[in-house]
Amino acid sequence: MIFRGRTRHVTVWRRFRSGHDGFTFEESPEGYFEAHVAANAERAVDLMYVLSEHLPPAIDMSLTDRRTKTTWTGTDVALPDVRDVIARLKVPLATYAGVDISVYTPDDQLSLTAELDLYAFGRSDRWLYLLQARGLEQYGAVAEKGWRGQPWDRAAATVLSTALIAAAERLSLTIAQ
Repeated sequence: MIFRGRTRHVTVWRRFRSGHDGFTFEESPEGYFEAHVAANAERAVDLMYVLSEHLPPAIDMSLTDRRTKTTWTGTDVALPDVRDVIARLKVPLATYAGVDISVYTPDDQLSLTAELDLYAFGRSDRWLYLLQARGLEQYGAVAEKGWRGQPWDRAAATVLSTALIAAAERLSLTIAQ
């Protein structure tokens, strides 16, 4: 090696992240804690999957396809099944967006919006520590996504719609009216 200098310790995560991944954390007057995570699309979907591991074994779920305006809901859904479905949806969700996913219990809620923003709500401040453990930095405010026009492409996404229908059937979710 011709040029020698200080050897930098670079992890894969640091090399390929967007550099702006972070979150805000605040307590509402009602006593709930809210975290808003701003990350790139792939990281937001992956964080939804990773953080869902910290929920109880049976959760409630809501899944909304904004393109078809279809909402599926389920109660007491097995967490391992939900995590499996989220893992299968990672690529189509990050590619097409336009889907709202919420998993919740009486004490906690994780929500991935159609714009691929991740929110964590809870009665305790545990989400703060879980997000910090994932390498995210806490900020006073996170930068809004610089969408021009519509925040996600409203064109038909057959791959995503088909995957959502299969996910709803796999989890035995019912269509909400």
